[in-house]
Amino acid sequence: MDEIATILHVDMDAFYASVAIRDDPSLQGKAVVVGAGARGVVLSANYEARKYGIRAAMPVGRAQRMAPHAIFVVPNHHRYSEVSHGIMEIFGSYTPLVEPISLDEAFLDVTGSRKLIGDGPEIAKRIRADVYNQAGITCSVGIATTKFIAKLASQACKPNGMLEVDPAKVIDFLHPLPVSAVWGVGPKTNEELLRLGLRTVGDIAKTPRQTLVRALGEANGSHLYELAWGRDYRAVTPDEPDKSISAAETFARDLEDQEEILRELLRLTEKASARLRARKMSAQTIAIKVRFADFKTISRSKTVALPIDGMQECYEVAKKLYLALKLDRARIRLIGISLEGLIDSDGAPVQLELGERESGWREATRAMDQAKARFGAESVRPARLLERSSEETES
Repeated sequence: MDEIATILHVDMDAFYASVAIRDDPSLQGKAVVVGAGARGVVLSANYEARKYGIRAAMPVGRAQRMAPHAIFVVPNHHRYSEVSHGIMEIFGSYTPLVEPISLDEAFLDVTGSRKLIGDGPEIAKRIRADVYNQAGITCSVGIATTKFIAKLASQACKPNGMLEVDPAKVIDFLHPLPVSAVWGVGPKTNEELLRLGLRTVGDIAKTPRQTLVRALGEANGSHLYELAWGRDYRAVTPDEPDKSISAAETFARDLEDQEEILRELLRLTEKASARLRARKMSAQTIAIKVRFADFKTISRSKTVALPIDGMQECYEVAKKLYLALKLDRARIRLIGISLEGLIDSDGAPVQLELGERESGWREATRAMDQAKARFGAESVRPARLLERSSEETES
């Protein structure tokens, strides 16, 4: 007889905001929102801020109107990656079967750890204590026999909670939940389910599979039917590598000047490539995203002959992609860069025939990284970005 699995879903509570508060204790007890610029979006809001209706993905300008007294913090993605790395190491000390979903959440299969450590709740209790003591933030943990139910359980016990769903009581836990709770039900599917008169997961379960298939298609209909009965056969897949590292900026005003736009692209490339090198990765594809004032968005990408990780190397590719668009005084609302096709730098071949200029840039980048690690992220920057900072200070 197969052993019953024990799956944990561990999810940090308001991760970005929690990291900001941990790094600046004066923010404790205050409404904190991570997101900058009236036209940017909220990345995270702590629970004090959520009392005012502020949620992730909401425009920052709207959040400011909802809670003018809230403290808005500029995102620090490099810092979030650092904290996340430490958290994932904690998870790995309990089981090798860790599947990161994002920087702040992961599935853990601890079935094989029970004989050494204890049952699911005991392991979850220890993980929560380790995260708090070592990372200084709280997390919520769902415990179940499947990934789907474990994730629902972690959401149900937020913030700073722990919930185990007894295998014999999965249906009792699952069926009263709204249809929007089911993994994969987005706004359009939710609207279609409500149109069919299905408001709870139990309603989905009582609907014939073929009815769901006719309304939602074979894949979606069958998927929802299975989940509505708590059936999820997906295993925890450990060590899934990041597919990309990206950085984007929504400007406070639309930009038209090409030099200004390229300077912003350089700044974003500096940020993304630093995160790439910090994780000892190299990119095989460079992509850019451009959003215009009318919200139309286009993207372009280029796969390079050999993987790269240097700021200048990545920027040269991104710059060429942007210039190839031949935009003439177009009003740009957002620009972003994505470093994709990531591989371990230790195993990446090195480009040797590019000449002294590229070799010099590689050495300069390493020196910049060392200086930043010792003296702070703002200690060494490209001259063009220093000029920008000076202009902002004077204005």
